[in-house]
Amino acid sequence: MASLPLSILDLAPVSEGTSTPDALGNIVKLAKLGDELGFTRLWYAEHHGMPSIASSSPEVLIATAAANTSRIRVGSGGVMLPNHVPLRVVETYRTLNGLNPGRIDLGIGRAGGSDGRTLQALRSVGGEYFAQELAEMLAFEEGNFAPDHPFHPVIVAPERVELPPVYLLGSSGASAQAAGQLGVGYSFAAHFSQTPAAPAFAAYRAAFTPTDAFPKPHAIIALSALVAPTDEEAQFLSRSQELSWALFHSGHLRKLVPPEEAAAHQYTPHELRIIEQQRPLWIVGSAEAVKAEIERKVAESGADEVMITTTVWDYELRLRSYRLLAEAFGLGASVEAD
Repeated sequence: MASLPLSILDLAPVSEGTSTPDALGNIVKLAKLGDELGFTRLWYAEHHGMPSIASSSPEVLIATAAANTSRIRVGSGGVMLPNHVPLRVVETYRTLNGLNPGRIDLGIGRAGGSDGRTLQALRSVGGEYFAQELAEMLAFEEGNFAPDHPFHPVIVAPERVELPPVYLLGSSGASAQAAGQLGVGYSFAAHFSQTPAAPAFAAYRAAFTPTDAFPKPHAIIALSALVAPTDEEAQFLSRSQELSWALFHSGHLRKLVPPEEAAAHQYTPHELRIIEQQRPLWIVGSAEAVKAEIERKVAESGADEVMITTTVWDYELRLRSYRLLAEAFGLGASVEAD
């Protein structure tokens, strides 16, 4: 499966002992590495009010990454539409596409990406209005409001620039059929969702209607993967993710903890249950073991592309993980062949 497209999902993690400015500076390092190694695309998530994550403004990170790379596609994974005015999303991503033609993606999600109080501060309208907001966003892009609609006369700027390719993001399969009917891409969050991706991809393909942007369906599966030279080292490094996940889901917000601290932590039964439930979703090990598991999940789900998010306390070891993964799948060789 050497030709399997691999991509990167970056949450701009913030580790204990570092600052948010450090994390923001690191996004350029990963963007350049992904560009060099042959990853297909690089997406930034939208999260708010989390000390361990610096990606609250994907469009700014996209612009920065695109300015520091030359080949890799860069996009949102995604814009949490309930937090935004649809017209503003169209304007922002047309602008990005105009500045970086053919290199921008627009991933759209229905979740808020934060706690209730923070979403109130964002004036988030809630996921129940997602379909309405999505329809409005697409109507601004296509200019097809009815003549009697109050937004019919609105001029969307910049003009003569299209939205980049749109992907709907899902974690339960609820948006899969809609993505197919709209003829857009679809990405499934298997890096945190317990729901199998295969039924969602099947529903997406069954409903798919070809469009200019997507003549055929394109299904991306997002996976969590951590690669080290040995299985033992990878398992040790993954302790940071385990403890951070347990703390977050117990209501304790912290930066990403070192693996040594995680190894010494006295876990409560509740924390252990959280980790045991989530651990099957984390792919951890040597390059050979991780490659085999990714290929198994692709075969099982029917995905067309894999997007990898990697959680490691030490940023250089995070970069190493992506290097080892690219080498295992032969990405560098494919870029040189182009």
